[in-house]
Amino acid sequence: MRECAKETLKKYWGYDSFRPGQEEIVNAALEGRDVLAILPTGGGKSVCFQVPAMMKEGIALVVTPLIALMKDQVQNLGARGIKALTVHAGMSRREVELTLNNAVYGDFKFLYLSPERLSTRLFSQFVSAMNISYIVVDEAHCISQWGYDFRPDYLGISRLREVVDSPVIALTATATPAVAKDIMQNLGFREENLVKSGFERPNISYIVRQCEDKLGKLLSVLNSVPGTGIVYVRSRRKTEELSAFLNSQGISASFYHAGLGPSLRAERQAKWKSGEIRVMVCTNAFGMGIDKPDVRSVVHFDLPDSPEAYFQEAGRAGRDGQPSFAVLLWNSLDIRKLHRNLTVSFPSLEYIESIYHKVHIFFEIPYDCGEGRSLKFDFETFCRQFHLSREGALYAMEYISRAGHWSLSEDVEIAARVGIIPSRNELYDLKIQDARMNLVLETLMRRYSGIFSYPVPIEEDYVASSCGMGVPRLRQVLYELSVNHLVRYIPADTSTVLFLHHNHLQPKNVDLCPRRYEFLKKAATQRAEAMIEYVSRDDVCRSRYLLEYFGQKETSDCGCCDVCRRKQ
Repeated sequence: MRECAKETLKKYWGYDSFRPGQEEIVNAALEGRDVLAILPTGGGKSVCFQVPAMMKEGIALVVTPLIALMKDQVQNLGARGIKALTVHAGMSRREVELTLNNAVYGDFKFLYLSPERLSTRLFSQFVSAMNISYIVVDEAHCISQWGYDFRPDYLGISRLREVVDSPVIALTATATPAVAKDIMQNLGFREENLVKSGFERPNISYIVRQCEDKLGKLLSVLNSVPGTGIVYVRSRRKTEELSAFLNSQGISASFYHAGLGPSLRAERQAKWKSGEIRVMVCTNAFGMGIDKPDVRSVVHFDLPDSPEAYFQEAGRAGRDGQPSFAVLLWNSLDIRKLHRNLTVSFPSLEYIESIYHKVHIFFEIPYDCGEGRSLKFDFETFCRQFHLSREGALYAMEYISRAGHWSLSEDVEIAARVGIIPSRNELYDLKIQDARMNLVLETLMRRYSGIFSYPVPIEEDYVASSCGMGVPRLRQVLYELSVNHLVRYIPADTSTVLFLHHNHLQPKNVDLCPRRYEFLKKAATQRAEAMIEYVSRDDVCRSRYLLEYFGQKETSDCGCCDVCRRKQ
């Protein structure tokens, strides 16, 4: 079996041998055992499920929250001659239905999908007909309420196991012993099976600097460490300010955060990966799923909330094994901000319930209505309308999501919508001279019922192909039809989408799980205190501190962090 696994690795990925930990995970999967793999960032987690999936009949179901990573992995697998599919938010029902049909009847080896798709009626109609080889859970810490990034949609995986009798391969880069145990329990492991490679990254020097002049220290780091860099900050505004500052000092930099449009983010990411931009100043929205091996420095300009977040972000340095630096800058103001953030991130339950009702008022949804609605949500307009603090409102909405009342998804691609204004009889009486307009109208009428009553989502690719034109040309024709008051045309867009899980509840009937609230608040406080201890102690090797936090008992001084260097 081992030799066959190595042959598969060599055939599709070109490697002669596995990295530490990978082969043990692959063998456990091939034996049909559930396995939780904890590998450091850049440790090659994908190979751990892709190799056994290629050796077994059927299709592997890969659950991951990262749309960009889905698309990237499907593209990479395709380049290796491996057929893979993806289902994510923003796809039309027809596109999803076609993809799931291919997963059942086509010769595909992988189906990537986002966790919120697991609970949809459409998915449940197809999943029982699929020959599923493995259930793969990426970013598995998201299923644990002990974890720093819990996502309620992940709990749907345990329900999936009730209808799919296939082994689970769960993967994460950051899990404490308590989180690891919680992951295995929530995923219904038949028996506990944890494979954990050493978290050591001996090529990374962890440096902590207490300083008042952070700008000066940042310049010093970037000027002394050549090559590609990442600078993490906590606010969108600061990404823009720091980027402008670095450019003024002759350092090629750009900024990245979730508020930028998808095309602009993709463009900046590509320029950074190619080396056209040397330093990316960003929030934590940047980095997940980005595999750039030659990052020489990762600088945290602000103090992260937890060792988990810090370790994962710092671990994006030096994936090629070459010497690299993870530098954290802090001062007393950062400690005060961290304590303040804890307060802001856990607003009172009364405030959280008020946000729940304000959202329904914002969309004019009466009590006992709204279940199943998918709503395009303009968060900034919502905050302005009710004079709300952006931070507090966002944390309240996220907690309501954790409590299971709704799902909030950013960067969802909204399909174009079209409604025909004249009645069918009026339309036939009109003398439309433009043949292209006539063709588009006829195609829309044949394809979409209800289009005379209200704007319906359309599949631009399908309509354009049926009319013998490209999508840009179709959009131009639709625009001309709207100018002539023949259609109401709402172009495709990208937006935050709110999906309501149930009807608008009456006041005092909103279950916000007070015990869970206190539990989460306590866990967040403990993580913040561990982060403060990490930066304030100067008597323990930085690497050793982090390794012991993640439960690695056998550790030794790294010899290259700032604490170890002072001892030399």
